[in-house]
Amino acid sequence: MFSNISRFFVWIIMGMVLIGLVGFGSFNFGSSGNSIGRVGDTDIDASAYFRELNAELNAWQAETGQNLTMQQAQSIGLDQQVLSRVIAQAALDHETSRLGVSVGDRELADRVTEIEAFQNVGGNFDRETYDFVLDQSGLTAREFEESLRNDVARTVLAGAVTQGITLPEVYTATLYGWARETRDFTWAEVTPDALEEPIGAPTEEELQAYYEANPDAFTLPETRQITYAWLRPEDLIDSVPVDEGQIQAAYDARLDEYQVPERRLVERLVYGNAEDAQAALERIESGETTFDGEVAARGLELDDVDLGDVTERQLGDAAEEIFALEEPGVVGPIETSLGPALFRMNAVLQAQNTALEEVEDELRAEVAADEAARQVRARASQIDEALAGGLTLEDLAAEQDVPVAKIGWFEGMEDGIAAYDGFREAAREVTTDDFPEVTELEDGSIFALRLDGIEEPVLQPLEDVRAEVEAGWRAQAQSEALQARAQELIEAIDAGETPASLGLTEVAEEAIPRTGYIQGAPAAMVETVFDSEPGGWMTVSGGGRVVIVQVEAVNAPDQDSDEAQQIKSSYGQRVSQSVALDIQEAFATAIEDEAGVTLDQAMLNAVHANFP
Repeated sequence: MFSNISRFFVWIIMGMVLIGLVGFGSFNFGSSGNSIGRVGDTDIDASAYFRELNAELNAWQAETGQNLTMQQAQSIGLDQQVLSRVIAQAALDHETSRLGVSVGDRELADRVTEIEAFQNVGGNFDRETYDFVLDQSGLTAREFEESLRNDVARTVLAGAVTQGITLPEVYTATLYGWARETRDFTWAEVTPDALEEPIGAPTEEELQAYYEANPDAFTLPETRQITYAWLRPEDLIDSVPVDEGQIQAAYDARLDEYQVPERRLVERLVYGNAEDAQAALERIESGETTFDGEVAARGLELDDVDLGDVTERQLGDAAEEIFALEEPGVVGPIETSLGPALFRMNAVLQAQNTALEEVEDELRAEVAADEAARQVRARASQIDEALAGGLTLEDLAAEQDVPVAKIGWFEGMEDGIAAYDGFREAAREVTTDDFPEVTELEDGSIFALRLDGIEEPVLQPLEDVRAEVEAGWRAQAQSEALQARAQELIEAIDAGETPASLGLTEVAEEAIPRTGYIQGAPAAMVETVFDSEPGGWMTVSGGGRVVIVQVEAVNAPDQDSDEAQQIKSSYGQRVSQSVALDIQEAFATAIEDEAGVTLDQAMLNAVHANFP
């Protein structure tokens, strides 16, 4: 039993040691003792609760990047989760004591010496390291060893409770069979061409009935009537003066882009000495090998020797020979800082000289856009101060030439300014009591808004949505007609016809899994197929389409394949572990109920007081 849990305990103790190393060892939370309560006659250690709670808070911070205060932790029940775990540990301690389960000194010593934190560089247990680590953690050797002894005893007890828990093979086989089963089936779409008569025009009574039966489709959502000011860089760009000096400066800043010298695509293969490099060049020139062959012979890839596109200045001493080549070729040996090398030139890249005149309009537009964005940012504070001083949005339009408009905004609207997340968030949260404030959007524009009123959801008059009502009625009528026609076709097939003889296009599908998707078919078709056995034809509808479908075969997966065995084994282990944990939790709860749990709220408060 002990050998099976040794690795588990190494991690338990490593966790304790690491917690101790960052300054959370033993604590005394008051003169009345170091217990936050009892399970039967067994104390619930306050220090253990402190360490567990601190570890949970640290884990929360690592996962979310947020520091929880004690009050926030309590509001989400984090302290109760930790307290439940510590109580469960105390319950198991109580039961091990009652049953006389203990760990001998020899076994305890073996566990301690296996912990890497207590070993020297040679991998052997070192007493000085052991004493130092415990001293840094604030634990005495006696406290640590007693805690370890209790941990081992608890796990022995928990292991005895859950020993031998494995899922029956039939359980994993059944689930695997269900998940990996496939179907063969044939289907055919029933299109409007299959209808004996086209859908006619609706009567007024039919439109009224459809309108009354589907009010949600014709109801305007809650609409927030908003007035907003929106200043964008493009609103100012035509009025921004741009002088020649700014254009020249922008051109100079991008000179590397506009004035590109002549370059070569080059590869370099370095050798240990000039003789080897010369011999390689002679092999290449004689046709005995190629540059690529020489690279491979050195155990290299072409990426290892690629210099990319380089200028004459970048090539240094090799520039003259390489730039003398008018066509791709190999030159060398040339002495380099890495040793003698062969160079292969693969392509000539001509110089690119773009004159200022060629990009002047482009640069003028960019300079103007940058200046307009700067002016918008500068005006943001001025507009905000004006609004704070009592200026209305309408005043901004009149006095400061800021565009102002109105919008009836509702959830889901993403047109115009509502395409911006920042505006939608502000529109969602603003109240009629709020004063307009300037907010910057992600593209550099700024806006301020005012809520003028909220219109409750309202059913639009039939006359206002007549076209939409008629379109909805036609879609429903056609779907119903297609479903009825599909049923008639199935009856004809049962009487001896085939889908093809009835003018339908059959599509055969083989080995389709439960997660399969069939292009052009209703989404529910695969689910319907897997809910059915081989046999007659069925109708399936959805998304405006109607099909008939027949299941032809149910294909069971190979339960004995290597993949199946691996998946079933892995799944069985995970579920068995989950069941074991549930049993351990239930066992601990039963102990708590039988022994009784008492808590010292004053001590709990004392522990909590150590957290901000």
